[in-house]
Amino acid sequence: MTVLAQLQRFGVSYSRDRAVAPALADVDLDLKAGEKLAIIGESGSGKSTIALALAGLLPSEAKLTGSLVWPGYPDRPPRAGRDIGFVFQDPGGSLNPVFTIGNTIAEVVQVNRSVDWHAALQAAHELIDRVRLPDPELIARSYPHQLSGGQRQRVAIAAAIAGRPLLLIADEATSALDTIVQAEIVALIRSLVEADGMTLLFISHDIALAASLADRIAVLRSGRLVECGDTRTIIQEPKDAYTKQLLRAHLAVEA
Repeated sequence: MTVLAQLQRFGVSYSRDRAVAPALADVDLDLKAGEKLAIIGESGSGKSTIALALAGLLPSEAKLTGSLVWPGYPDRPPRAGRDIGFVFQDPGGSLNPVFTIGNTIAEVVQVNRSVDWHAALQAAHELIDRVRLPDPELIARSYPHQLSGGQRQRVAIAAAIAGRPLLLIADEATSALDTIVQAEIVALIRSLVEADGMTLLFISHDIALAASLADRIAVLRSGRLVECGDTRTIIQEPKDAYTKQLLRAHLAVEA
């Protein structure tokens, strides 16, 4: 597979009270075009920092070391919204409460596809249908507070793919949902990514959920990459003690 993005000895740190707080350190990781890569680890392990770095959304005070290279973008890095779609953990927080669902999605379409407002609204209806929400016209007229959590997350996914991105980043996109809705959202993400030929970066603390979707799994602990490999190998033959701990924790919950 062609390498879409490449992290080499990549690090991110912040200065706090005259001390340097590292969020990532010496991460070597390739993201291959067309693959579904999951990054797993506990809270604070650096998963979201990688996602934000790829999307160019790190805060200005972040200090970067090493390199983040996009081989397919020699002249400019890819842009969030057009080249990169981002689905956040809290759909309520990522949707403007004063805009209807139709206007929210249509605005993304218009900015990234250079079409008029009528065409953008029509595209918004089509996207609402694509994420398997019933009655697109009714949903388009609705406001975020009128929808359930699962419906809002589907809307957030529709907005994320509205610019026809090459890379879709889902950052803990299912963690606020119940188990049944989680499975539905994962199935939806898989179908959209495969239908459109997108690359997927799936961020999760749930190793089983990641395994149900990803081709490869990267395991982070305390800002460092401890293991990366194809999903079957990581699940059945983990090498790192931390990965084994995550698997045991999942099995304990299942029991």
